[in-house]
Amino acid sequence: MSDIIIKEITNTAGLKDFVNATRQVYANDPNWIQPLMMERMDAIRRDKNPYYEHAEVAHWVAYEGAKPVGRITAQIDSLAQEKWGPNLGHFGFFEATTKEVADQLLATAEDWLKARGMKRMQGPWSLNTAEEVGTLIKGFDTPPVFMMPHGRPEYDGWLKAFGLDKAKDMHAFRLDLLKPAPERAARIVKMAEKNKHTTLREIDMKRFDEEVATVLDIYNEAWSDNWGYVPFTKHEVEHGAKALKPVVKPYRTMIVEYDGEPVAFMLTIPDVNHKIRDLDGKLLPFGWAKVAWRMMNGKEDRCRVPLMGVRKKFQKGPLGAAMAMWMIQVSQRNVMDRGAYFGELGWILEDNEGMISILEEIGCEIYKTYRVYEKAIG
Repeated sequence: MSDIIIKEITNTAGLKDFVNATRQVYANDPNWIQPLMMERMDAIRRDKNPYYEHAEVAHWVAYEGAKPVGRITAQIDSLAQEKWGPNLGHFGFFEATTKEVADQLLATAEDWLKARGMKRMQGPWSLNTAEEVGTLIKGFDTPPVFMMPHGRPEYDGWLKAFGLDKAKDMHAFRLDLLKPAPERAARIVKMAEKNKHTTLREIDMKRFDEEVATVLDIYNEAWSDNWGYVPFTKHEVEHGAKALKPVVKPYRTMIVEYDGEPVAFMLTIPDVNHKIRDLDGKLLPFGWAKVAWRMMNGKEDRCRVPLMGVRKKFQKGPLGAAMAMWMIQVSQRNVMDRGAYFGELGWILEDNEGMISILEEIGCEIYKTYRVYEKAIG
């Protein structure tokens, strides 16, 4: 047995090791894209991410000698407990080079949660539904897109061997933007276009804060019954909006109104991972210039739809489906005009039959599946 040491991380240097643990984990994976250190630190620093305002979080790194070879968090989210019951603890950011490392990290997180009275251990949540959820179990042959997790094929077996069982699967869908939309989908979109009560508009960047509040209102209602959903706090919304504003463009951020009331929205963002793929997670010395050029040159290539919502009163009817397809169609046309060829939509819960049907109707196919696991620990 090799000498593996698990250290709790309490300083900036340790957090950098936490981020860099993926260098060893994916050293031989050609599809891995090392994220920008700056962006990841923004997600895991207590003074940066407002998630920490309503959650107790511990971070650990596994070391083999001085080399980080794995990582994990354990967290107790008061808002998640309010929504999904007491004694629920989460783990997240799970990465490991070997089963031995995985077992030690998972045991450390479980012990921490048990010591605080938790009865269920669930994850990976890194850190909540607004960030990276689950670990990849299918679709290892393509790189992860921005704000989506990756994984190793061994993880599913390692997690199950530790006693964690499937809680829920989520799918990511891909869309070949260069293929024409199926005729039936085009007919469904016409239903929304011709409806005298519905209008589609782009987000108004001059009223950005007001538009963000509108999107949040729709999101919180549309998602409130979804498995795992936890409402965003005001500070989380402000933090997320500030982070995403540089990549939000009106021509791919849509709102549908019904008699003047905003009832649906869709946000499309560039796949930032594709634009940083050759930077090895570093902006210096010249990485920042490459990213700036790739983000600001007016061209699109790969896109992702991370957020979409339709108010509940329309979710079960044909008009709701038509609204969703309408937003997708207009955004697709607009990004294609600027050179885009690939789109990812997700994640989508495995039992969200309505959304899955909509995506399949427009020509999407599942190409990645992620899993959240759960274990009784009390």
